[in-house]
Amino acid sequence: MVKLENSKLSESVSNKNITTSLSDCVVNLDHGDPTAYEEYWRKIGDRCTVTIHGCDLMSYFSDVTNLCWFLEPELADAIKELHSAVGNAATEDRYIVVGTGSTQLCQAAVHALSSLAGTHPVSVVAAAPFYSTYVEETTYVRSGLYKWEGDAWGFDKKGPYIELVTSPNNPDGTIRETVVNRPDDDEAKVIHDFAYYWPHYTPITRRQDHDIMLFTFSKITGHAGSRIGWALVKDKAVAKKMVEYIIVNSIGVSKESQIRTAKILKVLKETCTSESESENFFKYGREMMKNRWEKLLEVVKESDVFTLPKYPEAFCNYFEKSLESYPAFAWLGTKEETDLVSELRRQKVMTRAGERCGSDKKHVRVSMLSREDVFNVFLERLANMKLIKSN
Repeated sequence: MVKLENSKLSESVSNKNITTSLSDCVVNLDHGDPTAYEEYWRKIGDRCTVTIHGCDLMSYFSDVTNLCWFLEPELADAIKELHSAVGNAATEDRYIVVGTGSTQLCQAAVHALSSLAGTHPVSVVAAAPFYSTYVEETTYVRSGLYKWEGDAWGFDKKGPYIELVTSPNNPDGTIRETVVNRPDDDEAKVIHDFAYYWPHYTPITRRQDHDIMLFTFSKITGHAGSRIGWALVKDKAVAKKMVEYIIVNSIGVSKESQIRTAKILKVLKETCTSESESENFFKYGREMMKNRWEKLLEVVKESDVFTLPKYPEAFCNYFEKSLESYPAFAWLGTKEETDLVSELRRQKVMTRAGERCGSDKKHVRVSMLSREDVFNVFLERLANMKLIKSN
């Protein structure tokens, strides 16, 4: 018998020495490892504990009547209930496709859309600055079905294309719509990545209703190690092709991870109407993100050499009031002509280079989701930095 207990969380490699001394440690804020929420789930305690016996979950199959036959019914119900409670996405008349994180689902969606196109390779684009992993996802296997064409802002190639739209955007946190915009073109396809469209990061302004919408468990709750994501897909043929891709790629998705995810999502749904900040995860998460952003903005203001985007307020349907955005990543820039990722590396701070996101060397992506003490060390080092201008 195995018990998956929420309170027993393993330490990440990049942060494993935080209990001793951080003064000389390398602070890795390159990856979006969401350990910031550990404290909340530790307080929740046994409410998220799942017991799995040795004879449980042995079959490949979860529901043979479902197009996505490896999707656990318990998880499907939890996904629908949470989206309904938060009001951020429509789930009616859609197929739910579960994947090993949204990374696998994005690859499955690109494969599905391109394999159904009449001409190959299908162009794949995203507006800069874009999620850097999109490049690896669309180039690694060197598929003949599709081809990465880079920045959507300058894309004018004829023929079928897929635009990847991340909103709020990773890395800069802005709200995004399509850029290429060929509404009368039947060969124009869009994949909407809503990994961060949750009320602790951004105001929920509307119930999203698109053909393909991707979500990931890791960025909602912080449980990145479970490797669970899901897609809400309107078209049956596209959903079927996505399922076929996942079958070939991994023969389904871990049932243990699905059951744990279902349990935690149900707790999330149960607590999301609470007025208590310690009980309501989205209230807790929003207050934590607000606190971190206020600290970072203060350091940036005092430095007079760094820059950050400004986010407009919007009315949040979930919180029923106007709110600011507090993105999961900071798109940190500098007013100086310098290689910012190298400057930060000299201070033992690892970040994602802006050039990897289709931008320039004056920008970096900084994760806002590390543990509190790691984040505070980053702020201290940033406040003490003196930039060296590039030749």
